Amino acid sequence: MQNLLNTVLLICAAMGSLALGVLLAYLSCNAAFRLLRVQARSYAAAPQAKPQIARVS
Repeated sequence: MQNLLNTVLLICAAMGSLALGVLLAYLSCNAAFRLLRVQARSYAAAPQAKPQIARVS
């Protein structure tokens, strides 16, 4: 009975560790994408240079 309880506890600890890892990875990726979105908005708001035609003389 003790072995079964230890096995269940080990499985629960492993699943909890995996769930925590997935949650932390999700949060870090979410934060990174938010930072990229802020940078993209600031880049889109910046004045763009007008394209110029190359002149050959």
